[in-house]
This record gives sequence, structure tokens and C-alpha cells, in this order.
Amino acid sequence: MEKPWVIGITGASGVIYGTKLCEFMLSMGKTVHLLISDAGWRVLHDELDWETARRQEALDKFFKPAKGQLIYHPIQDIGASIASGSFRTEGMIIIPCSMGTLSAIAHGSSDNLLERTADVMLKEGRKLVIVPRETPLHTVHLENMLNLARMGVKIIPAMPAFYQRPKSLDELVQFVVGKVLDSVHIEHELFTRWGEPQA
Repeated sequence: MEKPWVIGITGASGVIYGTKLCEFMLSMGKTVHLLISDAGWRVLHDELDWETARRQEALDKFFKPAKGQLIYHPIQDIGASIASGSFRTEGMIIIPCSMGTLSAIAHGSSDNLLERTADVMLKEGRKLVIVPRETPLHTVHLENMLNLARMGVKIIPAMPAFYQRPKSLDELVQFVVGKVLDSVHIEHELFTRWGEPQA
């Protein structure tokens, strides 16, 4: 039986990457445990015009209908299933990941459920993928990413490519989401790969 995935969305710009990844996972029939920081909810409103006063209603409206199952956990619910290493998951993807969240994970801080769940992935040796979205980067940002990479975390900056000659913003987003899926070995056809004929 396939284990669920955890997806975290933080307050970095680029929340569309996180929503598109959730959409794809659900369309494939996967179970997704979703975490959104308070700042992430703010950016969902600012960038995607989500009505976030009633959070569960916003999620139900955006992600249904879908083949998979979406389980939303409030960020302060530190007693949720995913806070325990005994709850089995395939891994966790934080997309986009703010520098504040990245720093907390790099230093073992667990002030909320998202950070605690990332810590669980590290201690249990499970897949942890972080998609940072910040520029420019200063020394502390880079050192935190290096520390996480040394712990086995996959760091995939939100840097779309252009060799596939994208014709829309959606194609640029799909490239980044596709690279994330590649890193956890989930098949997709979200972008044209190098050497393949252009669509």
C-alpha cells in the first residue's frame, strides 16, 4: 500500500508551485497531508486571490474534485499524526520554502507542525525536498542550505528553465513542479525534457 505524502506551503512568494504540486498529486490518486503556515495563507490570498477567512472551505473549493485524498492539518496542531515518526509517509516536500522555515529546519527548531514534521523526516531518514524561493541569497541562507544538503535534504530552488521554450506562466510553473517530482521518482509529463521533440 502506497504511503501518503506531506506537502508544506510557507510564506515565500510562489505559492502556485505548492498548489500545482498538490493538484498533480491528487490527480494521481495520492493521499496528501497538507500544511500551510500562517504566512503561507497570506500569500495564497495576495498571489492567488484565495478567500482565506474560512480555510477548510478554501481548500475544498480549490482542490475538488480530485481522485486522491487531501488531509489538511492546522499549523499549530502539534499532536497531529504526521508529528510522529511512527506514522509512515513517503516523505515531505516544502514548496515554496521561506528562509525562516529553512533556517528552523536546519537548526532543529520545531515551533510548529510544519517544522516538526520536517524534523521527523530527518530523524527517520525519509525523503525531504525543499524548494527555496528567495533572491538574492546571503551567507546565512547558503550555509543553512548547505547544512541541510549534508543531511540528505534535496534542495531544488524555484528556477524554471527555458530550453523547452515555454509559452505560458503555467509551463514555467510545471517545469519546477516536474523537477520536484523527478527528485522523488514520480512519473509525469509536465514538461518537455532536453532532447525530446518540442510539442
